[in-house]
Amino acid sequence: MLPRSSRRLFTPRSTCSRRSSATSSTPTSTHPQHSALRTAFLHIQQRPIEYASIPCVAAFVGITTNWMGVKMLFYPIEYFGTEMYREKDTPYGLFGWQGVVPTKSQMMGDRLTTIVTQRLLSLEEAFGRMDATELAQFLQPAVEDVVRNDCGEYWYRVLKPLLPFVLPYAVANLQKEITNVLDLRAIVMTSFVRDKQVLVDLFQKVGRVELEFLVNSGFGLGFGLGLLQMLGWAATPRAWTLPVAGALVGYVTNWIAIKLLFEPAEPVHIGPLVVQGMFESRQVQVSDEFGGFMEERVLNSEQLLEALAKDGDDGELFKFLRRQLPYPIPAHIISAAVKAVQLVAKEKEGYPELHAYVTDKIDISETLASRLKLLSPTDFEDLLHPVFQEDEITLIATGGILGLVAGMAQTRLGWGGPAATRKALATIAAVLVSSAALYGSQKVEEKLDEQVPSKTPTAVLQRRVTVVRVEPY
Repeated sequence: MLPRSSRRLFTPRSTCSRRSSATSSTPTSTHPQHSALRTAFLHIQQRPIEYASIPCVAAFVGITTNWMGVKMLFYPIEYFGTEMYREKDTPYGLFGWQGVVPTKSQMMGDRLTTIVTQRLLSLEEAFGRMDATELAQFLQPAVEDVVRNDCGEYWYRVLKPLLPFVLPYAVANLQKEITNVLDLRAIVMTSFVRDKQVLVDLFQKVGRVELEFLVNSGFGLGFGLGLLQMLGWAATPRAWTLPVAGALVGYVTNWIAIKLLFEPAEPVHIGPLVVQGMFESRQVQVSDEFGGFMEERVLNSEQLLEALAKDGDDGELFKFLRRQLPYPIPAHIISAAVKAVQLVAKEKEGYPELHAYVTDKIDISETLASRLKLLSPTDFEDLLHPVFQEDEITLIATGGILGLVAGMAQTRLGWGGPAATRKALATIAAVLVSSAALYGSQKVEEKLDEQVPSKTPTAVLQRRVTVVRVEPY
């Protein structure tokens, strides 16, 4: 804590004798021939350790606020705190917080669903890749089992010789009317809204390089801004200098990092260099990652078949089969056929060849990836940018608040008194160790994610973490 006599002016030396000595030995800013900048450098030379703590703390503020901002985007999944006062669809309440993505899951899911259903995937095209006869052959054992169990041996014996003809006919017509029976938009939207973790995992997977850059860049940006903060403190050692500069560091590091992720969307050529937002520059790699995730978690064979047969006798599949099959076939036989589709959807292990066939022919991963790669960078940006646009000011302001607190703490604890140098050394050590721990925690999380088994192999990302690249010739 500062001595009472030195709190107001925060002079580089707290005693009159030291001030007199410093004044007599070196020129100060009181002489008009010396600039304020030179005076600042002279002050830094007198107390290098204490001044060195300023950019180190700023670097720690930068990486910490960015790390916290990323966590606040996604967690907690459910609102944590009291609902005493909270506006609808806002992540924050009077005393509580919910991740921005889980809070906005309805809106973000709707936006992603529109991209998938209107720009990337056509049900007619996807289901048209399957051969009706082959698919019918895979379905026939399940239909026979359900008919025998639910309708009896008589109907089983009657229908068994007819199924090789009836099933291909029904499947072929289903391919033509698939959009009337299967609601692709509802499938995608339900997956994102029913389980918010799916949407969180999607954004974290396709944007993991950008999110890691957002956190790590806070250290470098914070350190650079901290050097300016140090000069400002040396030139104007007032009670407000470090807190105000700390708030600016926390605010600006978040703002700059987010800008670097997405701007400029279109590549800008400057001689041999190309400048482009990091996310847009990884369009090829992100497209492969997105396609693999959607095939594995959202539009896999289980969920497609489950959605096809949902609502049982009241569903669209039952109505379709009733229209296609002659009325001498009773309703309970059609119900058995719908139930057979439900059975194969739930018991993938019992019908592995059917699921492998559907997955291979529909090929969701390659279809989505290839279409994403064809989008313009501006359209492609819509895949991830909305995550940061929602309540972006809240996340940036959080950085400013934490920077303000850090500056106040540094003013109170790091300057003045006989132990100032020891305090500064302890501060430098603490913030560097803490920053290294944050960086290491990201690497540990990344390793753990890589160890989670994946049903669908995904592309290995080329980890480009720069917005500037050299144009190939």
